[in-house]
Parts: sequence; C-alpha cells; structure tokens
Amino acid sequence: MNVFEQFESNVRSYCRSFPVIFDHAKGDLLYSETGQPYIDFFAGAGALNYGHNNDYIKEKIVGYLNSDRIMHGLDMHTAAKRDFIDTFTRLILKPKGMEYKLQFCGPTGTNAVEAAFKLARKVKKRTGIFAFMGGFHGMSLGSLSATSSKSMRAGAAIPLDGVTFMPHPSGKFADMDCLTYMENILLDSHSGIEKPAAIILETVQAEGGIYAVDVEWLIRLRKLCTEHDILFIADDIQVGCGRTGPFFSFERAGIQPDLVTLSKSIGGYGLPMSLLLLKPELDIWGPGEHNGTFRGNQLAFVAAKAAIEFRQLSELEEQVKEKEAFVQHYLETEIKPLHPDITIRGLGLIWGIDVSAFADEEKAGRMTKLCFENGLIIERAGRNDTVLKIMPPLTISMKHLKDGCDIIRSSMQAVIAQHELVAH
Repeated sequence: MNVFEQFESNVRSYCRSFPVIFDHAKGDLLYSETGQPYIDFFAGAGALNYGHNNDYIKEKIVGYLNSDRIMHGLDMHTAAKRDFIDTFTRLILKPKGMEYKLQFCGPTGTNAVEAAFKLARKVKKRTGIFAFMGGFHGMSLGSLSATSSKSMRAGAAIPLDGVTFMPHPSGKFADMDCLTYMENILLDSHSGIEKPAAIILETVQAEGGIYAVDVEWLIRLRKLCTEHDILFIADDIQVGCGRTGPFFSFERAGIQPDLVTLSKSIGGYGLPMSLLLLKPELDIWGPGEHNGTFRGNQLAFVAAKAAIEFRQLSELEEQVKEKEAFVQHYLETEIKPLHPDITIRGLGLIWGIDVSAFADEEKAGRMTKLCFENGLIIERAGRNDTVLKIMPPLTISMKHLKDGCDIIRSSMQAVIAQHELVAH
C-alpha cells in the first residue's frame, strides 16, 4: 500500500484513472517520476489552457515572488490586483463592448457560482434557479443543487432544492423545442413552477458530454430572459478563457449575459482564482456580504494578467481556430469511420467522441485506459462516462495534437475489434 492509499481519503478520483506519480510538466506534456512522458488531453480539467509552466507567465510569477511583494491581501487594494483589473478591462472587456464589474470570489469556481446565485436572488427577490439537465456547476451545496448528475448529488446527503431542471436541447431532447417549453412554463398560471431569479447555462456542456448549443438558441435564451425579467448566468468556468476560440464561449452569438462565472484558466498558471462578472446595475452587495479569506490570491492576479498578455502576443485565438479545424477533420475522417454509431461533437478545443450507442462504461473505460498506457491523458464525460473528452492545452503543438489523436484511434480500434470478436 502506497502513502496515497494509506493516508489520502477515498474521495480521490483522477489518480485512479492515471495511476502513476507525476513529477514535472512542460507545455503539453506531463512526466511521471520515472520520466515517462504523457501527452495532455486533459489540461488540468480546463485549468491549464496556456499549458504547463508557460515560460511567459512563469517569468512574471518568479519576478513577483523574488520581489517580496504582497502575497495575501484579502480584498485590500494591491498593485497586483490593480494591474489585473486594468489589463482585463482594457484587453478583454472594452474591445468587446462589455461593461461588467468584477467580483473576486473564493479561489474555486463553485464559489463564483454560489455568489451568482446569491446575488441573483437578492436582486430579483425570487428564490428559484432554472438549470439544465446534463449541467455541471460545482460541488458545494448551492452549485451542486444546479448540477444534475445523480452520483454527484448523492454526496450531499441532504435534499438539494431551489433549482428546477429544464430539458437541454441535446441527447433525448435534441428534437424538442426546449425554450418554447420553458416559456410555456413561465406563462402558464397552472404550471406549478415559480418564475426563477436566474437561468444558468454552460454554452458547451462539458461534463454533460460535450454538447454545444447553437447560436440561434443562445440568442433566443437571452431574449427569453430579458422578456421575463430573469437574469442570465453564463457559466464559463470550464469553456471560457479561449477554450472555444474567443475569450468567452458566448461571444459567437453576439450576446451578453447578466452574470458570468470564470475560474480554472483565469488563474493563468493553474493557480486558484475565481471571478464573477456582473452588470453594474446588479451590484447591490453590502460590504462583506459575500467574501472569502483567499479571494485576493496575489500570485493568481499576476499570472492572470500575464496570461491575457500572452494570449494577445501569441494570437492564441487564431491558433485555436487552426487546431479546431484539424481536430474536427481528424475525428470525422479517422475516428468516426471506426464504427457506424460513433458521434462527434465539439468546437474550439473541446471535443467529444460519443461511443454510448455501442459501448458501455466499461468498454469506454478500456479505451481511455489504453490511451493512458500508450502515453495519452484523456478523461471521459457524459451519461455513464461514455464520451471521450478531448481538451488539450490551447498551446499544444500540432505534432502532439496529431500524436494524441493517433493514440485515441489505435486504442479505440483495439477495443472495438475485441468487442466485435466477442460479439461474433
């Protein structure tokens, strides 16, 4: 029994899928303690959009550390926070015509979601939230109430209320006009469902199985929220910060949500940070009404500022478009032909290979296990974990992007061949 099994809680998760001791990492590669390299199609669950130990960001962090600057600041005014706010508003918000105020939350994404829910309820003086089936918004009690997975919700051990789940236009509901259904609920005096304070949405359901809603649907949802005096919360924690190409995942629809939650890669270097963007007129907080000891992560401010600068200097959005085209073409021409029931979904650099039509959780697990044995870190998502989830750093080299895709293809081929042999 190793030290992890002996002393670490059973709640540990990813280490069960990737059972080696990792020691160092660079760019799009992780290395085990023995020096074995692994191509990273996981990116720290979306926290490493700029790659491992990005040189530009690292230089800024090291310089700050060596200068004996403020390391812990609560919500006090600091130079690091000022510089981040200036850079974020100047390079991200203003060019997009966005006017948001910034609320720095505790260091994890779920805290930004909790803040959004609290503020929405405070502003609208209504308690309900609408969320979507298949959505994931965090693991603390408020955000877990808006997370639909039964296994995740079971961990709460108490009733999770205050949220009504609406059908998402994907999977079994793909042919359903979900927004008309929602509007009928809001208009029907006998629906039995109260008007919510807010509707929360991931424009691309990541843990739900890589389902991107289309532009027209996003525009209609924005219109519905406006017409019914409901706040629109965009959860961009996993699919923001350039994951879909533009900085925000909802930009493709030309809309502006009322509140936006950011975390994961907003921290630039894998450093903990979360941020709630809110329309200025919604900022009715009293001082200290939502706080947290580590809402002033100074190193994260430094790294986040550097990440935005790096994004501009390296023209990262254009890189994502180029890599998106490669991945889409590869999946359609090299992966989809492996089996007639494979479905491909995604955009930017988040893609899903859905094998649910012919493979159960065990077979899908064998595919990713073979990938790992052949030097690729990739996780699964969706119902029964039957969607292989491609989410590399945005900075991944074209060589490693192709090599990783080749490993997926050979691993899937082996499992499919074995399955067909048994079936016959």
